[in-house]
Amino acid sequence: MATFTPGAMMTKANETEWQARAKNLLKAELKRRGVSYRDLVDKLATLGVEETERNIANKISRGGFTAVFLLQCLEAVGATSLRLSLD
Repeated sequence: MATFTPGAMMTKANETEWQARAKNLLKAELKRRGVSYRDLVDKLATLGVEETERNIANKISRGGFTAVFLLQCLEAVGATSLRLSLD
């Protein structure tokens, strides 16, 4: 995994790596908790967040979702901490 150097220019490759990391973190958290995308739709709805299963799949597949979406998902599944390491 590449490391980020403060002051370094954000390249497309660098951005893609961060998107992949975000995607993998969220997918790992959902898997750890046994939450499917369909389950996530229902859990988000209880928070007043209306998403379709397809929209969630697309957002997570791209990895380019907002911090707001990430926090909504974590709150919806009851996460109180996030493991930043995937190993």
